Order: sequence, then C-alpha cells, then structure tokens
Amino acid sequence: MSVVKTEHLKPVERKHKAVKTLCSLMLIFISIAPLGVGVFSPISSFAQSGAKAGARIDATRITVGDAARLFIEVQNNPSVGRVEWAAIPDSFNNLEVTEKGKIDTIKQGGFVTYRQRLVITGFDSGMFKVPSFVFSIVPNSGAPYTVQTDTFNLLVQTIAVDTTKGFKGIKGIVYVKSSWQDYLPYIIGGVLLLILAVAAIIYFAKRKKVEVPKPAGPVESLQDKTLRLLGELDARQLWQKNQVKQYYVELTDIVRNYIEQRFNTPAMELTTDELLYKAQLLKDMQPYQSSLSVILQTADLAKFAKAQPLPQEHTGAMDKAKEFVNSSRPVIIDLPTETTP
Repeated sequence: MSVVKTEHLKPVERKHKAVKTLCSLMLIFISIAPLGVGVFSPISSFAQSGAKAGARIDATRITVGDAARLFIEVQNNPSVGRVEWAAIPDSFNNLEVTEKGKIDTIKQGGFVTYRQRLVITGFDSGMFKVPSFVFSIVPNSGAPYTVQTDTFNLLVQTIAVDTTKGFKGIKGIVYVKSSWQDYLPYIIGGVLLLILAVAAIIYFAKRKKVEVPKPAGPVESLQDKTLRLLGELDARQLWQKNQVKQYYVELTDIVRNYIEQRFNTPAMELTTDELLYKAQLLKDMQPYQSSLSVILQTADLAKFAKAQPLPQEHTGAMDKAKEFVNSSRPVIIDLPTETTP
C-alpha cells in the first residue's frame, strides 16, 4: 500500500481525502462485522430449531400383496433436547405395516440422525395415502415443539387380466419321478430309530414290573369316537363366536385323522388337492370324494383365503363330515355257521 503525503495538499483536498479514508474504513468494518456475528449465532439458532424429520419410499406403486419400504429419519442435536419417537400403528388407510425395523442412530458432528425402516403392503386395490408421522422435540429449555414427515401416495394394483382370452382350467398335479437316493436320509433315519426302539424295548423289558391288569372298559369304535369329537366341536360354537379359522382347523384335523385310521392313508401329510386325488384312486374312498371336496375346500377358503363362509356353509361342512363318518362304517357280515350232519 502506498503512503499518501497530505502535508502539501490543499485544505479542500485534505478534507476530501479524510472523508474517502473514513468511508473505506466503514466499508471494511461493515464487511467484517457479519463474519464476527456468524461465528456464534448459527450454532445457537440451529440448536433451538435444528431438529427436522424426513421420509422416503422406494416405490409409488405395488401389486396386491407386494411390499414397499418406507424410510423415516429424524435429525436432532441431543445436547439441546431429546426426540420422542412417533407412535406408528400396525395399519393405516387400508395399508398394513408388516415389519418395523429397529431405530438406528448415526452421529455426525454434534447431531444424531435416527432412522427406521418400515415395510408396508396392501391387500385392496386403489390409491392410498401414507400419512405423516409426528415427532415431539423436548428441548432442555423452552417449550416442546413437533416436526413431521411428508405424506406419500401409494398405488396398489391388481394383476392385469386379459379379458379377450377365455378362462383356462386348473391343471392337475404333475408328479416328479424320484430315485431311491432321494429317500436315503429317511432310510438312514428309519434304521437309527429302529435301533433305538429295539434298545428301548430291551431296556424296559428287563425292568418290567408285574402290574395288576385293569378291567377293560367298553371299546369305543372309530366312528363313534369321531362323531363324539365332531359333536363336541359343534357344541363349542366357534364360528358363532367369530372363530371361523379355528373351527375349520379342528374340523379338518378330525376328518383327516379319521381318514388315516379308516382308510390307512396319510391324510395329515397331504394337501387338499393331493387328498382328493388319492380319493379318486382308492376304491373305498371314491363314494365319499364329493363330501370330502365340500368340507376341505370350504375349510381352505376360510383358513388361507380369509373368506367368510355363510352360516349354512358352516353347518353344511359339519353335516357333511358326520354323514361321511356314518356312511363309511365298515359293514360286518355274519357268516352262517356250518353244522355237521
């Protein structure tokens, strides 16, 4: 910077020079002053109102039953106040929250970001709104305030059906051929169980104690036992108490247990389609295929499709089950005794 000598300047020039120097100093002061203020003020102002909430969704449209992920986050200065997390319901606006992730924290400088992942789905088609979630901020001093996330529109669509083409029937079960190697683990397991069973029999046979035989009570036939269980289930009135799924679970268990013992068929391990297919093949079960189809398919709709059968369908399934048990009683034929001449 050059030094200006003013001692030989005229009075007017010296006055103008002093005014110019004063203006330059004021401009320098004005430009420096905000920097001095900014060193302190931004932190305190952000600490009082710095909490903010945000959300994003990874899909704006899904098919019925598919899932969309909603990511929620709140940023706050923990030294200034604390965050009270929003109460997130299990369902809202025809949408269901199938999964709530844990709340993760990420520290960055003096601030902490809280994040949570939600998995939402819908089972009805339409445009539904994901609501705003409100979070309370409780500062160390001053009145509490709230921050909230944005709302989103989520379109739930059904699977498109080409109505120009005719309906196609349901294909039957295609059975895959298997080799003995597929059953090797079961064979090994069966051998081991057989060895354990023989060892247990030998062990308990050596320690067997003579027990006084108890008088045998009246023997209840398989059909009478099954009808008794069906009557007890009917008397509990489960479907009248809106416990439709439990009613059909117990009803099908009773019927399947009866089939296993009466027809020597592993009914508890088969699906409905597989069991009906077995009924077509077994001569003894063919007359009852229609009754079994009504019972099992009505039960599947109530248990898996969340359908609501009509009252007459509930009673009809029970009547079909009782009719099936009664009509499948084994026929006992008394052979005439031969008389010697």
